Amino acid sequence: MAEKVVIIGSGPAGWTAAIYAARANLQPLVYEGSATWDQNRINGTTPLGQLNLTTEVENYPATPVGDTRAYLASALKGDRIPYWVTANKPQPSHGLNGPEIMELMRQQSVNFGTRIVTDDIVKVDFKSHPFVLTSRERGTVEAYAVVIATGARANYLGLPSEDRYKNNGVSACAVCDGALPRFRNKPLIVVGGGDSAVEEATYLTKFASQVYMVVRRDALRASKIMQARALDNKKIVMKWHRTLEEVLGSDKAGVTGARLKGTTDSSTETLDVGGVFLAIGHTPNTDFLDGQLNLDDKGYVIWTKPQRTNTSVEGVFAAGDVADSYYRQAVTAAGTGCQAALDAERWLAEKGFH
Repeated sequence: MAEKVVIIGSGPAGWTAAIYAARANLQPLVYEGSATWDQNRINGTTPLGQLNLTTEVENYPATPVGDTRAYLASALKGDRIPYWVTANKPQPSHGLNGPEIMELMRQQSVNFGTRIVTDDIVKVDFKSHPFVLTSRERGTVEAYAVVIATGARANYLGLPSEDRYKNNGVSACAVCDGALPRFRNKPLIVVGGGDSAVEEATYLTKFASQVYMVVRRDALRASKIMQARALDNKKIVMKWHRTLEEVLGSDKAGVTGARLKGTTDSSTETLDVGGVFLAIGHTPNTDFLDGQLNLDDKGYVIWTKPQRTNTSVEGVFAAGDVADSYYRQAVTAAGTGCQAALDAERWLAEKGFH
């Protein structure tokens, strides 16, 4: 028998959709992905989304300040409780961190009756109804409605040192992390030359002592107005014809510097910086759709109705960063997760599948 609604993805959008769908008595089934599938590790698409890969979270509403270990121990179950909560370890952040928020979202959805499959949907058939979804390990499932909430992953250069210092001074989101104490009043680096890179660099000037923009060419790719914004900002220093060769630091201190390499010669330059921000784009996790939904030129799912989460296939909805190339925040993803669940519920009722 077909499921009323299947949710693919387990970030803020996916769990919020599950919470709303479960409370509407739709008995949602969530495919959260597998933490042991090597392709997820390589792509950075492991369960619980991008927020699970962060540490301190200061910009998500209702995240408290103070010791939350007692609350986490009572709210979460069994092996889902972070080890530092029960092992009498120092709390790793001031308030809630990314993994804790995601575990709380997951548990909240379970509390309302959400069922979870720890597997990845690798193929979809939206050409007939009910839809057929194929998972990597557990065969197929049919669904009357589907919510796509697979997110988008930040692009990195692929340097071993870059990977070593992720969440310890290397970031791909200035709005998410720029205000953290580790970056305040320190020189920082932004890698990239497009509009997003200028936006990141400009935002970071609020907190950094100086921001270096590392640009491969002798000009920015950003729009003219964004170029002027960067070039006129006295706190932004351009490093033309440069690329990031290595992130420097230690496990204890995190990022302490960066080595740049010339793109037109063999020269190198070392900068003392407290953080490195990558602004070279994001890749939406839409490959498994195999062209069955309309995507934009960057690969993001297109919403086909204003202020709705409808896609090009009736009964399929999209939520979170998989359809949002602009905001890419946990709170906006959660908001569209709510919308997708409500859109799915109303569509199912209209079609008599409620």
